[in-house]
Amino acid sequence: MRRHILPVFGLLVLGLSIAAAQQPPPPQGAPGQLRPRPGTGRQPEVPPPSIMDYKPRSTLVVPEHKVTRARFPVVDIHGHPPAFSSPEVVKNVVNLMSPLNIQVMVQTSGASGAELKSRLDAIAAAGLKDRVAMFTTVSFREVAPGWGERAAQQLEADVKAGALGLGEIGKNLGLGTMKADGTRLKVDDPELDPLWAAAARLKIPIFLHLGEPQEFFQPLDFSNERWQEMALFRERRFNDRARYPTFDELMAERDRMLMKHPKTTFILAHMGWHANDLARLGKLFDKLPNLHAEVGAVLYDLGRQPRFGHDFFVKYQDRILFGKDSFQPDEYPYFWRVFETADEYFDYYRDYHAFWKLYGMNLPDAVLKKLYYQNAVRIVPGLPTAGLPR
Repeated sequence: MRRHILPVFGLLVLGLSIAAAQQPPPPQGAPGQLRPRPGTGRQPEVPPPSIMDYKPRSTLVVPEHKVTRARFPVVDIHGHPPAFSSPEVVKNVVNLMSPLNIQVMVQTSGASGAELKSRLDAIAAAGLKDRVAMFTTVSFREVAPGWGERAAQQLEADVKAGALGLGEIGKNLGLGTMKADGTRLKVDDPELDPLWAAAARLKIPIFLHLGEPQEFFQPLDFSNERWQEMALFRERRFNDRARYPTFDELMAERDRMLMKHPKTTFILAHMGWHANDLARLGKLFDKLPNLHAEVGAVLYDLGRQPRFGHDFFVKYQDRILFGKDSFQPDEYPYFWRVFETADEYFDYYRDYHAFWKLYGMNLPDAVLKKLYYQNAVRIVPGLPTAGLPR
């Protein structure tokens, strides 16, 4: 009898091993779940820090080239300084621009009608029409038949008053804005066509912020590289399919609209949210000669791909404009450093956007000039040029 025990026991162990191997893997990214790091099979012997607390000091010692002032004068095509409500506000903004070598600030917290006129009057009273400019805006609330023609008329009046472009058209278009009939207002809704066409007739650019980063549309799990930001800001979660379209659905609406209006100059804010997939943006550039993009608030993506990013900026040097988005003077030097140096592994200014480091793209001077001011001057008629190189 004893000689049968080991074979039976061996069969039992083999069966348990096979059953364990056939079990599905543990769920990925369950909140609060601690999983062994790949390749170690070990758990920490001390309590691990939270994602909010872990701020390791880098011991890497490499050359550093801090850039406090842009190499060439800059047109910030995506500016959100304080509203130009008085000459004093305008003067204060310009005083903060000058040390950074920002020559022209385009106010894309747009204003329309009487408010636009008030902002333009404040700029004139400050004597700073050569340093700041205004875009106008439009409300997409309750779009219904006839809306497009009325919006086009208002746009024409605002341009006549002194607005140099339309925008920033915000992310609510395509995401949260509803039509008068209660349905979601899609980016390519035909009722909007008269507005886009009016911009072509008036020869002004349209500045579009459509959508949000791609990961904001994905599940909030531990594989999402924007987990921290989405966890901190509920309003940045667009992953509820009952409320929002997918990222690709929204981009398809945008692209169909762009294709319908080849004579209108468009600027995609935030690189169209394709800074993490520059080849996708390149395909759009190839199809649409009237399309441009700006770099506001996506430095975290550009600075982690310095070689591919460098080549992309060289190839499409006539299509990319500088923009910063939020007006934080101490953050601009990070842009100068990424664009102008070949520095390695340095901090980004907002850690909840990115937990990784940045690298310099070391762009050629000819590309920097186009990025910083030449492309903006070319596509925005009437932009102040008094302080810009010829």
